[in-house]
Amino acid sequence: MTEHLHKYADLYRQPGPWCLAYVDAGAGTVEGAEAAEARPGNVRAALAQQGAPPADQEAMEVAVAPAYGVPAPVSRFVLVRQGTVALNELLPGPLAAPKKTSVGPIPDLLPLLKHRPEEFPYIVAEVSREDSEIRLEYVGRPGPASIQGVEGSAEDIRKLPGGGGWAQNKLQRRTEESWRRNADGVAGQIDRIVDSSGARLIVLAGDVRARSLVRDEIAEAHRSLVSMLDAKTRTGGPHQDQFQDRVQELIALRWAAEQEQIMDRLALQQAQANPESAAGIGAVVHALQQAQVDVLILNDNELADHPLLALGAEPWVASAEEQALGAEVLGRVPAPAALLRAAALTDASLLLVPDGVLPGGTGVAALLRWPTGPTAPGGAVA
Repeated sequence: MTEHLHKYADLYRQPGPWCLAYVDAGAGTVEGAEAAEARPGNVRAALAQQGAPPADQEAMEVAVAPAYGVPAPVSRFVLVRQGTVALNELLPGPLAAPKKTSVGPIPDLLPLLKHRPEEFPYIVAEVSREDSEIRLEYVGRPGPASIQGVEGSAEDIRKLPGGGGWAQNKLQRRTEESWRRNADGVAGQIDRIVDSSGARLIVLAGDVRARSLVRDEIAEAHRSLVSMLDAKTRTGGPHQDQFQDRVQELIALRWAAEQEQIMDRLALQQAQANPESAAGIGAVVHALQQAQVDVLILNDNELADHPLLALGAEPWVASAEEQALGAEVLGRVPAPAALLRAAALTDASLLLVPDGVLPGGTGVAALLRWPTGPTAPGGAVA
């Protein structure tokens, strides 16, 4: 379950101070309504104690108002800078990390990323021999799916019953050719959506024969993403709920397979003489300074009490001031926040892992874009 962090790069480049709130957003039951009403004032008071500018306090107090009319449980993540709300995310479900209000030199996106690991894009296409419906959806993103209809030719669409005769065979061939043309149109549209969205799963449902034809016409590079479900998605009722459950199972399996591939790749690289991997905070910080990290693999629990320096320009992160290479030191911040920022600013992806996944009890590792050099005499890396 890797999260592509580049979409946060512009936010990370803006100077602080940054005010953050990660809090419950529910309006509360009758008994809890009073606590919900008091929440904005409590958040403002907490930020004031930490030295937040008055304009930021005011903007945050407005932003964390209870989410009336939204089903509970629901949470909220807000970033405020220079009196302006830079990010305000309403997140389904209870808090996935401890409640937090803070003022700091950089935005700490860890609570948001832990609550919503990623926006996994996937396609659900119900196909028939005539028309089809293609939906692009995202795990973790609220709101309706993007829906596209594809209308094929209805001419010669029904295959004639078996029998002899040259004329009948000709009509059957025309029917099959019409099916293939329609399938090619649907497959082409699916390919275009995958290319533009980065979809990581394609679920084909609907007519059995049409599904097979569409699968065969999908680009070879995308065919490994396809899963077939023997169901119709537009009928509604309990069958629709069952179908959605099966789609969620396919997403979970895809996520698990992707995580396993990353960890297998890490284990394989660590056994190489010049690996395309790094393990431990020192080695990973060095790789981030070189923009060498492809995937940052992080267990934030192991590093919560380890500080790093956040820098105002490249190399973005350092363990000590002598590593800053002339860049402004913005401040000393918790290592997970500094590592996430450097990863976003160098176009790396993120995989958050629980305790016990990374070998040797280390809190961070990375897959690299190019291998580390050979070890020189004295233990230095060439």
